[in-house]
Amino acid sequence: MELENRVALVLGAVKGIGKGIGIALAEKGARLVLTRHDWEDAFGSMEADFSATAAEHRIITADLRQIDQVEEVAQFIRDRYGRLDILINNIERGGWPVVHGRYVEEQWDLEMETTLKAKRWVFDAVFPLLQASDDAVVINVSSVAAITGRCGPAALVFNDAYAAANRGVQTLTETWARMGAPNVRVNELMLGVFETRHAQGTRGWNQVLSSAEKQALVDHTLTGRTGTIADVVKACLFMIRDAPYMTGSVLRLDGGFVLAGEKVPPMPDGVL
Repeated sequence: MELENRVALVLGAVKGIGKGIGIALAEKGARLVLTRHDWEDAFGSMEADFSATAAEHRIITADLRQIDQVEEVAQFIRDRYGRLDILINNIERGGWPVVHGRYVEEQWDLEMETTLKAKRWVFDAVFPLLQASDDAVVINVSSVAAITGRCGPAALVFNDAYAAANRGVQTLTETWARMGAPNVRVNELMLGVFETRHAQGTRGWNQVLSSAEKQALVDHTLTGRTGTIADVVKACLFMIRDAPYMTGSVLRLDGGFVLAGEKVPPMPDGVL
């Protein structure tokens, strides 16, 4: 897919990974619809940075847990463009055990509604617009919490509902790939420990985790580092532009975090 004049909806584009993906698409000539909700202190820099790209864009403030506000976003795209070529389904909320402490119902509900429910209703609202494209791509952004759950060094950063909601994202990815075939490709980008998302640039990393706890997360990653926004951008561009035969798949981008739970011992001498 060539990105020039393609219409892209990027959720959670106010900062961090969502903003990085949005800026990259803008630089490739896409026309953008960008959503934001909280992090009001970053609204100004978001507006300035996207304006600096000179790309056609519209920023919509919406709580995507509210179905009526989801429909307003879809209606804008319908009225303005009549189609949608790219959906970056990047919306989540995960409470850190080390930050929020004892689990309460409100935190569970927030994680489920944001990480899972909002993704589903956004896709439902824009699916006819994706079908109106001659070549559409959906990327569901998820977390390796779906695999690890709350265990090991990740027990400090992944809560129960966050892990369960991310496990559910794969079911949505596979169902939507079947629904969209052959012209709407739906894939999932499963992230490990990344800057602005469980690592550098977050309150938990900067203010709560000890040096030893942060090092334990890095040591649990085969590449020996946390992920960067640039890593995510490269993976997204690959999935959009260079993977026309990929749909219903999960691309795990975690630096080997999941695999590092077990060490490979030396080969034994054997008895023969």
